[in-house]
Order: sequence, then C-alpha cells, then structure tokens
Amino acid sequence: MVDIPAEFRYPHRPTARRILRWMARTTLKTLTHFEIIGEENIPPNGPLLVVGNHFDFADPVAVLAVLPQPLEFFAGTQRPAAPLMAKWIPELWKVYLVGRGTGSRYALKAAEYVMQQNGILGIFPEGGAWAQVLRPARPGTAYVATRTGVPILPIGLDGMPDIFPSLRQGKRARVTIRIGRPFGPFSVNGHGRDKREQLDEIGHEIMRHIAALIPPEKHGIYSSDPAIRAAAEAVAAFPWESTSEF
Repeated sequence: MVDIPAEFRYPHRPTARRILRWMARTTLKTLTHFEIIGEENIPPNGPLLVVGNHFDFADPVAVLAVLPQPLEFFAGTQRPAAPLMAKWIPELWKVYLVGRGTGSRYALKAAEYVMQQNGILGIFPEGGAWAQVLRPARPGTAYVATRTGVPILPIGLDGMPDIFPSLRQGKRARVTIRIGRPFGPFSVNGHGRDKREQLDEIGHEIMRHIAALIPPEKHGIYSSDPAIRAAAEAVAAFPWESTSEF
C-alpha cells in the first residue's frame, strides 16, 4: 500500500466540492442554454486524465459541472484572464498550482499520486486561454499521460466565451459540452530529442481528439482549412515560451 502524503490524498474537500459542482451546474443551466452530449462516455471511475480545449477562464467550471466524480485540476499560478471575483474558486476547490518554469516535479508527483488512488485529473493541454481556436498542446499533458499510463477522456467546450457578452445583451448563450470516448494509454521510449518528438506527437493526437468535439471553425491549427490554420498560427505562440511547466 502506497503511503500518500496528506497534500496529495484524493479527493480534497469533498463537501465543498459537491456544493461547488451543484452551483456550477445550476448556474450554467440558469444563465445559458446548456447541453451535454456524450455523458455515456464517462467511465464510472478512474484512473483517468481529462483534457479539453481552453478558450475561456470559466472552462474549468464547465468541466467540473459535467463530471460526476471527484476531479483534481492542474492550474497555472498566473490566471490573468480571470476576473477578481472568480479567482477564489480555485482556492476553495484546492487545485494543484503549477508555476511556469518551477512546477515540474510537484506537478508530476501530484499526478502520480492521484492516479495511484484511481483518481481523475483535469488538464487543459494548451496551457492557457489566450485565444478561441485550438493551439498546440504543451508537452506537460503528454508527459503526465505517458508517465501515469492512464486512459484519456476528451471534452469539447463550445460557447463558454459567449456567456458574459450575451448576458450583457439580455440573452442566454448556447453552451454545448461534448464528451468523447476515452483513448490511450500512451507510452514513449528513447531520450532527448527523440522522446520530445514523441511527446509532441502525442500532444497533437490529444488535440485532434478534442478538435473532433468542437465546431470546425474552432479547430485552429488542426483545421483542414488552410485559411483557418493560417489565422490560428498568428495566435498559436505560447505567451510563456521561455519557461516550461513540466
């Protein structure tokens, strides 16, 4: 039996999380035309890695509203897109904060401990919500996936950035959450550049699964339309390229 440090015991704060999940789902159903497609694809238990596109600061709220099981999250220590009123939710939920350029060992340790307890971990592979089209996955998600060797559940989030603009116009945005079938697990071999290339390809595969769950005009660099790909390249650069999360 693995001795799990208290910091990594799964799940954290079950009572507070049940309340937050109820609030998230109720709020989305009240303020939007909220639809979930593919709930039957959610495995009954873990271990499981959940991935989704990241177009809006509120995307984690949609994910936790959809999944019935306890869910751990990785989140960056910097969340510039989130309004001040929303920044208390990660603290109350108790996410695993990943400081860009400093969090590799902590993040990997957290992921491994969660999976050892048959837990579920959510990651947004793009590493931030600075655009509303798909961008390349950062290597961290593929690294966690290959180190833990668990299945991956893809989720496509559509309409989240429209919520507040629509409310200001007295309208309810249409928010659709599509859940795909689990895929993987993945593994890598080799070292150095060869290993990094394998991780990059796994990252692309993860993003292609997500792309299949959102409208074609949002596929970004994974689009079959050259014009959409070209436009996405203009916003694809990672804002913190000089640092590495994993």
